[in-house]
This record gives sequence, structure tokens and C-alpha cells, in this order.
Amino acid sequence: MPQAVPVSPAPPPRTAYLDHPGPIPFAHRGFAPDGRENSMAAFAAAVELGFRYVETDVHATSDGVLVAFHDETLDRVTDGRGPVAAQPWSTVRAARIGGTEPVPLLEDLLGTWPELRVNIDAKADAAVGPLADAIERTRAHERVCVASFSDARRRAVLRRLSRPVATSAGNASAAAFRAAAATRSVRAVARALRDVDCLQVPERHRRVPVVTAATVAAAHRAGTPVHVWTVNDPADMRRLLDLGVDGLVTDRADLLREVLSTRGEWVG
Repeated sequence: MPQAVPVSPAPPPRTAYLDHPGPIPFAHRGFAPDGRENSMAAFAAAVELGFRYVETDVHATSDGVLVAFHDETLDRVTDGRGPVAAQPWSTVRAARIGGTEPVPLLEDLLGTWPELRVNIDAKADAAVGPLADAIERTRAHERVCVASFSDARRRAVLRRLSRPVATSAGNASAAAFRAAAATRSVRAVARALRDVDCLQVPERHRRVPVVTAATVAAAHRAGTPVHVWTVNDPADMRRLLDLGVDGLVTDRADLLREVLSTRGEWVG
């Protein structure tokens, strides 16, 4: 029989947000097999499945209202049209996701489920101030993770907060980690990840592997858990969990729950 590949253990959590007994399942934009992503109905469906963590995105309207919404424009998923940032909340609130669901405020999500942990991707510079304000008003510091493809943007949010929150690597930090991991220098890896609490990455970037046994082990040696997005195939879920990743972000919350349950790793 082939020998099992040794998997480095996950590091202990550095923030309350990451305090979860086992791999963290994230419901990507809630659970919306009907396409009504980032709606209160989608988040409710994830909660109903037992998910403690959801992922969402935020944009600000032209009058500074923060919405939980992925795209720059309303066109793809709603019956509205045009850029979110170019329209006031009075217009955006009239749009319907999938023709039925209103665009939610981030504070709707944080307030409706006070125990729910929310991974928040700041999609635009205009969202920086409103996101910090929303976290402050809801006192959600212990249960949010601030993320962005832009490290400058996520750091701008963090500077505006009165208390620390969990944060994940942006593109530049993730690229620095990949370069450092290739050198096998623990010090270089720790330096690349010095201001993040988790590494949230795709399995591959432009066909180049990002998540491997070696990179997971390197992140763990630096005390940084690894979360992989967006994983929808059960075989891929199992393979990545076998590599020792610490969380999976998925559109198929139902399938991820089944995989984790089968492995004895589901905690709802």
C-alpha cells in the first residue's frame, strides 16, 4: 500500500474568528442553488444547513450605503441596471436579486444572525469607510474577517477600526508567500504573512499550483491557516482536506456539509 503523505497540523487560532474545531466550512455568498446569491434568503439557507461561516462581498452606493453584493453592476443577478457605486441606495434597494430578493445591507446580515461569522471581501475603495463604520456600529470585530484582493484596501479598513479583526492576505501578500514558500525559508514565509491571520487563496492561479502539501505546511509553520476558494466538487473537497487545509469556501454548502459529515469533521 502507498504510504500516506504526512500532513502538518493546523496552527492554533490567533483570533476568535478562527476558533473553530476542525476545517472551517464557508458558504460562498450564502447558499443559493437557485442563483439568488448574496441575498438574505441565501444566507438564511446556509444558516439552516448549520453553517457558522458565510462569505460575502461589499460595495458602497453613491451615497455611501454599504451593500452585501459581489458585482460592480446590478446587471448580472438583479433586474436593475448600472454600477452600484453610481446609484443612490434608494435606487439600488429597488433592484431584486433573481427578480425576487432585495439587495441586503451588510448590517442586515450582521444584525440578523448575531453569532454568524462573516468573511467580507471589500470590492472597491469606496467601500473602505462604510465597511469600517458598519463593523464599528455592529461591534462585530470578533466575528468578521476583512479580505480584499487589494492589500492596500484591506489595510485601509483595518486602520479605521477601534479594535483588531481577523484579516486575510490580498494578492500581493499571497504572491509574496508563494515566492517565500519556494525558498523553504520559514523566516521569509513568516515575513510575507506577518500582517494576516489566514491565507485565503484559489488552489491554482493561472494554472500555477498555489495549494500543495508543501505550501500548506509552510503556512502552518508560520502559524497561518489556509482556506481555499471556491471548491464545489466533492472529490476536490476531500483531496484538499487530505492536504491539511483549514477551510473551504464553496457554492455547494450542501455537498461540503456531506463531505465533512462523512469524515467526522462537520461542526454546525
